[in-house]
Order: sequence, then C-alpha cells, then structure tokens
Amino acid sequence: MTISTKFFRLFQKSYRKFIASKFSSIQIIVTYYVILTLIALLLFSLPIFRQPNSDVPLIDLIFMAISTVSVTGLSTFDIHTVFNQYGVILLEVLFQVGGFGIMMISTFFFIISKRKITLRQRQLIMTDMNQPRLSGVVRLIKRTLIILISLQIFFGLAFGTYFYLNNDFATIRESLFWGIFQSVSAVTNSGFDVTGESLLPFAQHNSFLLWIMLLMFIGSIGFPVLLETTDFVSYQFQKKRLPYRFSLFTKIAVTSFLVLFIVGGIVIYNFENNHLYQFMGTPEKVLNAFFYSMSTRNAGLQINHLSDFQPNTLLFMSVLMFIGASPSSVGGGIRTTTVAIVFLYLIAFLKGETNVNLFGRRIDQSDIQKSVVVLNLSLIFCFAAVLILMATQPSLSMISIVVEVASAFGTTGLSLGITDQLDTIGKITIALLMFIGRVGTLYILMLFVPKQTRDLGYEYPSEKIIIG
Repeated sequence: MTISTKFFRLFQKSYRKFIASKFSSIQIIVTYYVILTLIALLLFSLPIFRQPNSDVPLIDLIFMAISTVSVTGLSTFDIHTVFNQYGVILLEVLFQVGGFGIMMISTFFFIISKRKITLRQRQLIMTDMNQPRLSGVVRLIKRTLIILISLQIFFGLAFGTYFYLNNDFATIRESLFWGIFQSVSAVTNSGFDVTGESLLPFAQHNSFLLWIMLLMFIGSIGFPVLLETTDFVSYQFQKKRLPYRFSLFTKIAVTSFLVLFIVGGIVIYNFENNHLYQFMGTPEKVLNAFFYSMSTRNAGLQINHLSDFQPNTLLFMSVLMFIGASPSSVGGGIRTTTVAIVFLYLIAFLKGETNVNLFGRRIDQSDIQKSVVVLNLSLIFCFAAVLILMATQPSLSMISIVVEVASAFGTTGLSLGITDQLDTIGKITIALLMFIGRVGTLYILMLFVPKQTRDLGYEYPSEKIIIG
C-alpha cells in the first residue's frame, strides 16, 4: 500500500467520523438527495442525452432534476422534444434511484461487490427506508430489489411483445424499448409522459391496464409488505402448524391502501358516471374509475385528459394525491398509514378511549404524535403553496392550482397543463413541494433539529386549558 493510499484512507476515515459526530442520519440522507439532484442536473445538461438544438432554461432543468429524483413526473417542457432515447434511458435509471431510495441502490452495489456494510451505513439505510429497527434492513434491500427488478424485466418484455403483436410500434426493438419503459414507469410510480400522450393510446386495452394497475400497486404498497408476502408464500410451502403472523404495519398498510382504493374507485365512478363515463359500458366505467383511484395515489399515469373531469372529481383526486402511497415505498404524500392512524385516533377519542388498538395490538403514542404532526405540517405546506401560486399566478384557476400542488406533494405527476405556464416563483414552489414529498414531511422538520437534543431531566406541572 502506497503512502498516498494510506493518507487517503486515513482522511476518509476521519471525514466519516466528523460527519457522523456533527450530522444526524436525516441530515445526511437529505444531503445525499440534494447531491443526487445536482448530478441529475449535470447529466441533463450533456448533449449525449438531448435532441439537437434543444435549449432549455436552467430553472427548467433544475425543476426536471427534482421531478426525476422525487419520481414525480411533472415537467415544464415536452420531454420527447428535449431528450433522445439515451435521455429516456437516463430517466429510467434515475427513476430507480429516486424511487427505491439512494441508500437501497448504493447498498446493493456494496453487496454485489462484497464490501462490508458498516453500522453507520445500516443506520442511514434505516433512515432512508423509514424502518423502525436496524435488524433486517440489508435483507430487505436484497430481496426487494430482486423482486422489483425481476418484475420490471418480465413485464417489460411482456409489454414489448404485446405492443409488437398489437402493431402499436413498427419494430420489435421499438416495442421492447417502450414496453420496458412502461414497466419501469409503473413499478417506480414515476408518471413521466415521454410521448406526450401518456397511456391515452392504450385506454381501450383493458388487459394491459389491469397489469399496469398491478405494477402500480406493487410499487406503492411498501417494501416491507412485499417482503412479508414472499415470506408468507414460502411459509405455506413449509407446511408448519402455526399460522404465519403478519406485522401490524403490513396489516394497516394493506387495509388502508385497499380501503382508499375501493372508496376512491366508487367515488370517481359516481362523480363521472353521467359525465365523462356516460357513453361507456359498465365494465369500462369501473375499470376507468379504479384505474384513476390507483394512479392518483402516486403513479400519475393517464388514460383520459385530466381536463375532461368535473371539478368535484379533480378535488377528490387531489385528496387522493395528498394521501399518496404506503410508507417505505416508491410513493410520496402523507402516506396511507398516517391517515389510518389519525382516523383511528379520532374514533378512539370519540369513544372516550385512551389507547388506539387495532388487530389485537396497541399503536404506540409516539406513532400517533408523528401522524398528527405529519398531517398538520403537510396541510400547512400545501396551503402555503396554494396561497403563493394564487398570488403569483393570477391567470391560473383555483382548481388547477390545487391539483398541481397536491400532485407535486404526492409526487404523482398529474396536471391540468399549467406546469409550463408557471413563472420562476411558481416553479420553485412546486419543486420544493416535490422534494418535500419525496423526502417526507417529518424528515424536513427533523432536518433542523440538532443531532444531540438536551433532556431536561424533569417535567413541569400540568394545567388544563380550554379547547374548542
């Protein structure tokens, strides 16, 4: 080992100790995402990924970089007129990093290169993936990536073959290219429209839409849920006497996700039954309604023009976008478990109960506090964004602003076509919301909390105040 190599390793070790002592895991993770955004910005500026003579202002490239890293899908320019096929491939790679999480991708490369994963790295993984404990995080990464990448490849080839046999594209190469893109887009819930038509050309392809919905569900249900599901299947083949026990997180995540999906589909169906869906048959109405109930929760894929929906439907869709997907998934928003816990807390309060109990378990008070904080802080962020856009973009309608804000915060990517009409203040506002939606409201709040907090060691006496 040379002297320069020894010096570099000593410097690297000292630098890591300094970072670990001065910054919390949340602050480091947020910094990583800022760095990733800057890397995406640099790559987007390279001619190799761009169409000839495609000049884009810097603010729009910054907006695009944040939208890609946050896996949102909003864009201030037509992607297909700016990026070439290499640019589309670059987008797919960034979808993976942004959707799965920067620590998941980096740790996977550590695993395949057989490098040791330190305790500090495991803490960062736990933070990035929003896990409650250190144990099992590396196993979670390995199995989750294998499942999701395998699904992307399998369905990418299946979609490509389907496109070719259906004469949607001229060549098998082009069919496979767009088949893989649609597969990656659905699993990572990216919602980017690189053709200018999203899924509108496939609005009548019912079987294709059902598979897309399945992939959107897999990407947004939560990585721990996928892991426990595979464990459950493996457990059944072992023919053990005791039934498999799912974690409380999985039970709440799946239940809340399905309830929102069913309620969302029913509401959209009834709102548009005599409007947008009036000339459709009942099966097509049901499929359309439930497709949007799934897509608005994070993927942002479209089979109709959003402007064709009624304002009440758009407002309801905004609520679904605000809620978003499950925690530890590719999605954003306040997350399904947050809504579930706040709702259960409200029910418990009305019943005069102190604890929130579900599935034979008591939900920890700290989780209830976090859920209330996330909900309230998210509402404040979105309300402030709506006020800023209304004040700075007077030509835009109220409903279009609400949809844009909810879409950005929920990292969904749906829009009424106003994204490219925003001025610099509007673009910065939406970009910040996309970043907050990806990182998480609670993490943004904790970003400004010092690494070491002082414990008073005592409590003040309590006193009742008047509420309501």
